[in-house]
Amino acid sequence: MSGRASKSAETVLLRVEHGVAWITLNRPDRLNAFAGDMRDRLHDAIDAAASSPEVRVLVITGAGRGFCTGADVEVMSDLLQRGDDETFQTLVQAGMRVVQRLRSVEQPVIAAVNGPAAGAGASLALACDFRVASERASIGITFNRIGLHPDWGVTWTLPRLVGAGRAAELVMSGRMVEAREAERMGLFERVLAEDWFEDEVKKLARDLAAKPPLALRLARRTLAASLDSDLHTMLAAERDQQMRCFRSADAREGIAAFNEKRNPVFRGE
Repeated sequence: MSGRASKSAETVLLRVEHGVAWITLNRPDRLNAFAGDMRDRLHDAIDAAASSPEVRVLVITGAGRGFCTGADVEVMSDLLQRGDDETFQTLVQAGMRVVQRLRSVEQPVIAAVNGPAAGAGASLALACDFRVASERASIGITFNRIGLHPDWGVTWTLPRLVGAGRAAELVMSGRMVEAREAERMGLFERVLAEDWFEDEVKKLARDLAAKPPLALRLARRTLAASLDSDLHTMLAAERDQQMRCFRSADAREGIAAFNEKRNPVFRGE
């Protein structure tokens, strides 16, 4: 799997380099809008990457000048004209499966938002652990522009990131938010100059891939649980996961490397 691209579908590309799985939405002529079986292909790419023992970090991005502009409106128009409720529901459920798989993976997941992220594209970005954006990126919960309801889990993720009032404003206005404003709101964790965006994302992903996999995996799991738990529960969870890390080979390596003034080599054990 290392260093080679998946040929399962042209609309979603997967390659693995230096412990990082790069998943690229690949319809640049349509700003990577979802069409056909692209949602299923995205799910399969996430699943393949997450299931690989050599993958320590996942990065999701878009080809060309966009991240993802959600559902292809031409496809939606065709479904409406045919009154094809069944296919539309299948597409909605495919999006649900993507988000559920994203939330269940063990590795950190970065959204590298290189351009517009709208509708389901915004929801996809918000379902990742955090978002690094180009200064030319933008994001919007634009579903109601075409009379549709938010999906891909955004009614769960968005209020937790920006608060209930701000979430309501973004959902109801349907406006696109430019990168710097999105960073101030907490939608983007970091905004980078376009000229070095790709290099900085690679550096961030590789830095994460070099960290202790067990500690990151358990921390990701505990942070997710905290969204629906009280402090007492989380203190107990932190204690239990801390003991797992304390007994690990990675902890021994990390402490030894610190004392020996060298870079640690973590193996996830």
